[in-house]
Amino acid sequence: MLKGVNSGQVRSGLIIVDKPQGWTSHDVVGRLRKLAGTRKVGHAGTLDPMATGVLVVGINKATRLLTYIVGTSKTYDATIRLGQSTITDDAEGDVTSETIAAAVTDEEIRTAVAALTGDILQVPSSVSAIKVAGERSYARVRAGGEVNLPARPVTVSRFEIHDIRREHGGKLRDVDVTVECSSGTYIRALARDLGAALGVGGHLTALRRTSVGPYAVEQASTLEQLAEDLALLELNDAARALFPVRELSEEEAENISHGRRISASGVPSADGEPVPVAAFAPDGELIGLLADKADTARALLVFAPGNERA
Repeated sequence: MLKGVNSGQVRSGLIIVDKPQGWTSHDVVGRLRKLAGTRKVGHAGTLDPMATGVLVVGINKATRLLTYIVGTSKTYDATIRLGQSTITDDAEGDVTSETIAAAVTDEEIRTAVAALTGDILQVPSSVSAIKVAGERSYARVRAGGEVNLPARPVTVSRFEIHDIRREHGGKLRDVDVTVECSSGTYIRALARDLGAALGVGGHLTALRRTSVGPYAVEQASTLEQLAEDLALLELNDAARALFPVRELSEEEAENISHGRRISASGVPSADGEPVPVAAFAPDGELIGLLADKADTARALLVFAPGNERA
């Protein structure tokens, strides 16, 4: 652990942040640039300002791992309000319609949730960061324009209801849920679609991301804690947690460092795509990430030795 601010000793690794409400992911990156004393900081997957919870931040060389973290599964705790729709599909937007949801039964809610579980087609929220003709979708919506985003396949592997309760004199119904899903799934869109399926509209009133890939909120630190103790998961440890591991011989490490292929790692592909493998030199240092192609393994990325900020 690194004590204090701008210690000059910050190495490469990941910081698991418990993002506070009201902060953008970019705000968090800016804060950690100051704390770590380096400009080379990025995050793996945006959290809306309303949301709290796990934001994985890469420092120095570890920013090159972020692409592979973005695609991992994620888990959220959320509250969905039935009976109101908003322009943003969450509590930050203006209410666009309101329908009394008093007649919606618990069983109807559970049936609709089950229909939104598994492999589904989801239309992303119109205020997402998806680009339309070079412009962010949310920017178009906030400027008064209309956006029609195409549906895309996502996987909701878990959509569990914890509590259903009546609010505002019974006119509205709040549903507390846990959602485990693939990358690219919008929880706001699940709230919207649940309300639409029940005929009363819906939006998200609370969202907390509790895990990103192997990293859970129990491992996360607040910005206040990080200002006192910059808890860094070193690059080598981060890679071992994220990927299958291959221990290289000296010759294999030399070959990979110079862009030459070596024998295949033998890790089964996932959905037809090769799985990245973390390759370590005999001294325990991460050399790079490999991917199998037929009977050989090629480097997806190689970490330059020596220069910690490379």
